[in-house]
Amino acid sequence: MTNNSAVTRHKWVIAIDGVVGAGKSTTARWVADALCYRHIDTGAMYRAVTLAAIRKEVSASDELALAQLLDGLNIELEPQHLGGKIRLNREDVTDAIRMPEISRRVGSYADVPLVRRALVAQQQAMGASGGVVADGRDIGSVVFPNADLKVLLIADLVTRAERRYVELTKKGVNTSKAEVEEDILVRDRADAERDYGAARDAGQARVLDTTTLTIKEQAERIVAWACGTE
Repeated sequence: MTNNSAVTRHKWVIAIDGVVGAGKSTTARWVADALCYRHIDTGAMYRAVTLAAIRKEVSASDELALAQLLDGLNIELEPQHLGGKIRLNREDVTDAIRMPEISRRVGSYADVPLVRRALVAQQQAMGASGGVVADGRDIGSVVFPNADLKVLLIADLVTRAERRYVELTKKGVNTSKAEVEEDILVRDRADAERDYGAARDAGQARVLDTTTLTIKEQAERIVAWACGTE
């Protein structure tokens, strides 16, 4: 994929939402790289908070302790050309935040209003000047409601479970496809109940079914939409 000067010059905000396992973060990284934009992985930020809370044994229901925890956290999303690592107080937690335990518990922390307010403010500051590709839940409805391009990625359950299973086994996680599929079903139900701004975004996002697409193909499609070539 090649850079498009028009899109780069106007510094668009591109918001990519989607179901678990549809390829939001990986696709967003590819699109950001193609357009020479910054990638904002909002899900990684919530995962980093969850990891920190678990380590400190701070429960999602203890808002005072959570507020104190947030005050001491520095979450960095390293640019792709520098390695693309996720750092929590300078520690590389890129792999740690993708573990199943974090996936199962991140929703309970993401639901806490003070956590959302803190991270949304950071995310909006990152994208204030444009030139970003941001992915995550409610990204186009709450975080960047005025995004220049909003995309919703979907895929069938079997495909999503297979992708996540491959991803986890490559990292040495001992799991089964059945367990991964059940985890995705649980998260699907939870996301359906907590879609904070979905109603405000109805009909605005371009839907892309990634079931039969490679990451490269789905990224190319989004770049084409951004560049007005499709």
